[in-house]
Amino acid sequence: MSKLLLTFYGDDFTGSTDALEQLTLAGIRTALFIEPPTAGQLKRFPNLQAVGVAGMTRSMAPAAMEKVLRPAFKKLKALGARHVHYKVCSTFDSSPQIGSIGRAIDIGLDIFRAPFVPLLVAAPALGRYTIFGNHFARYGIGSDGEIYRLDRHPSISRHPVTPMTEADLRLHLAKQTRKKIALFDILKVMLPAQESWVALKRMLDGKPDVILFDALDAGQMMRIGGLMDEYASARRPLFSVGSSGVEMALGAWWSELKKTSLRLVTSSPTKTRQILIGSGSCSPVTSGQIDWALKNGFAEVALNTAALISDRKKEMQRAVEAVVGLLRKGSSVIVHTTRKGSDKRVAAKLKNDTARVLGTALGTVLRGALERSEVRRLCVAGGDTSSFAARALGIEALEMIAPLTTGAPLCRAASKFSSVNRLEVVFKGGQVGAEDYFSVVRNGKV
Repeated sequence: MSKLLLTFYGDDFTGSTDALEQLTLAGIRTALFIEPPTAGQLKRFPNLQAVGVAGMTRSMAPAAMEKVLRPAFKKLKALGARHVHYKVCSTFDSSPQIGSIGRAIDIGLDIFRAPFVPLLVAAPALGRYTIFGNHFARYGIGSDGEIYRLDRHPSISRHPVTPMTEADLRLHLAKQTRKKIALFDILKVMLPAQESWVALKRMLDGKPDVILFDALDAGQMMRIGGLMDEYASARRPLFSVGSSGVEMALGAWWSELKKTSLRLVTSSPTKTRQILIGSGSCSPVTSGQIDWALKNGFAEVALNTAALISDRKKEMQRAVEAVVGLLRKGSSVIVHTTRKGSDKRVAAKLKNDTARVLGTALGTVLRGALERSEVRRLCVAGGDTSSFAARALGIEALEMIAPLTTGAPLCRAASKFSSVNRLEVVFKGGQVGAEDYFSVVRNGKV
């Protein structure tokens, strides 16, 4: 019988490491893979209680998503866990054309035949809240930024590919699927446990396909985790969709029930002399972090995105040489595709292929530099590009070493490339971290 409590498929790499962190902190031994793992791969990670797959569907069109997700969901289902989670960004950025969460729900319902799909996007620990169906997000994760409704958020509402112009998650999702969506609002979540369970049962009498859960704090997350777990079993796994709030909720519930040992200990991150950073993020938060780093002794190599289109090989060779030269001088180096938002001219030329082209180029440059240096800690910033960068780096799996900042743990990579194998790596989303974030990664502490 499977010992797995949960498997998840992340729609990008940075979000997948966020889920990895939440499970590890809950005492659940977890490994994150690039593809659904084979039996041989799983043997190299004994006593796993959760398995994740870091995908890249966030940057795909619906038809391409289906080609990837249908076989992936079937393989995850075969592992025999009670829960299978499609992990999306905690800002829910998606559209009918790119990264369609609705299409993922359609596929999941067809494969898992679950009584309903729990939709939990709130993640209070990350500054993400849902109330009466409307979603709110703090400006920056691991910061004291203000909280905005999604459609008024300074960054998320202006995402270059999937801007969030609707804060009501039901209305946003209804543009991507015809499935019936119900809301388990904050008033129902706050009911006494038995009454909350009855309210959910009554709601299911109406046969909704999807139930969106409101949440504002950790206690409510644990309550939702209990409601979800009631409908899950190894014979009939519950398929859910949402942020790492799903892992937070279930982890808190399992800890309350003492279903996990809670003896998993992570080490403390140490300081390192220099780090290598790759950024494909268009977020103003990451832009501010790059600005701070350059004022405080970090060096930069800017990828010429237009040249990547006209002469990709030559531009990447130039960048690798520039990075290696700076690393040999002892600098920590930031390789980036942009500092001040997306290049609309390049985006228009690449259309829906921007993340793949830029992410693959970024990862290739980073690996080329790692092969010619002694750097053993890497940070990759940017959600859409991160999955492609990770594949170009040759990363096959990750396990968490230690928490660093919420949503972006320090991990150890497994790879067939010696320069990447056992590399310490952090994958961070565009909204993660305070202004001095890259210094935090280098020093191993806030």
